[in-house]
Amino acid sequence: MPKLFSYGTLQMEQVQMETFGRILEGEKEFLTGFKLEMLKITDAEVLTKSNQKYHPILVFSGNITDEVEGILFEVTDEEILQADEYEVDDYKRIETVFKSGKSGFIYVGK
Repeated sequence: MPKLFSYGTLQMEQVQMETFGRILEGEKEFLTGFKLEMLKITDAEVLTKSNQKYHPILVFSGNITDEVEGILFEVTDEEILQADEYEVDDYKRIETVFKSGKSGFIYVGK
């Protein structure tokens, strides 16, 4: 099963239910070499699901002391595509390796 790292609104049960139709299962994970910034959201559908005007966005720093905590969820291939639809155009999905050595997808700033 693919894995998807959430460091923001995809951790919210309401967002998961509206995006995937279920509550996701996952475990705490850490991503090094990245930091979080905030992005103003203008997409009406995303604003309705999250009820938040600003969402965090991962930015590569390359600094091994920078670390972002999140949840690494197990998802299906279809749910990856649903997550792609949820994320606005300012994000792109890439695959990476986490502090634990596990790999999965993250959304980073374009």
